[in-house]
This record gives sequence, structure tokens and C-alpha cells, in this order.
Amino acid sequence: MVLDASALLAYLHAEPGADIVGEALGADVVMSAVNWAEVLAKLHQGGLTPNAWRAVLADLRDIAVIPFTQPDAEAAAALSLETRRLGLSLGDRACLVLADTRQDTALTADRVWSELLPRYRVRLIR
Repeated sequence: MVLDASALLAYLHAEPGADIVGEALGADVVMSAVNWAEVLAKLHQGGLTPNAWRAVLADLRDIAVIPFTQPDAEAAAALSLETRRLGLSLGDRACLVLADTRQDTALTADRVWSELLPRYRVRLIR
């Protein structure tokens, strides 16, 4: 399973769909470094210091953070035309590229991703 930042943030904030993310965390879960940075930025914007968000995320060691490579960047850039009408961010596209590369499912809270089916394997948490 490939986590989008929206899914991990829903889990961390105990929002609707957090239970689905929690179930996924027990399996082989990865996240793009781009999405990881998004989560850290949101936690920081929410008032957590780097030491505080490190403590919050310490229990999530099962999530493998995957580097965002030059080929990933090229694929995400190419995907920008296909997804422009949906307003997908770089982070969204990074998640989709990682899921596509791994032939895996992207787990997200962003409902607009349902419009990417069946081209991409997407699971909505709410």
C-alpha cells in the first residue's frame, strides 16, 4: 500500500477513515519522500516543533519512506497534463507515480482521485 499525505494526516488526527489507514499500517506500507515532507510541513504548520513531530511519528517506523528520484520527477511532470483538471498537486502525483511503479494501491482521503480509476489503483479512506 502507498500512503498519500492526506491518508496519514487523517490517521494522525483521528479523522474519518483513520481506521482504514490503521489497518494498512500493519502491512507493507510505503510513502514517497514528497508526501512525507507534506505530512511534516502540516504538523509544523499546526504548531508542532521538529522534536514534537519526530515523537508523534516515532511509532510509524513501519512506513518505508521512498526517495523521489529523477525518473519519478519526470513521471510526475508527465502526469501533470493528465491530472490538471483534477487539481492534483506534486505530492498527489508523487504518490500516484510510486503506486504505479510498485503496481500497488494508493490510499488517499482525496475523493477526486476516484476519477483516476481504473487507470490507477486508488482506495479512498472516506
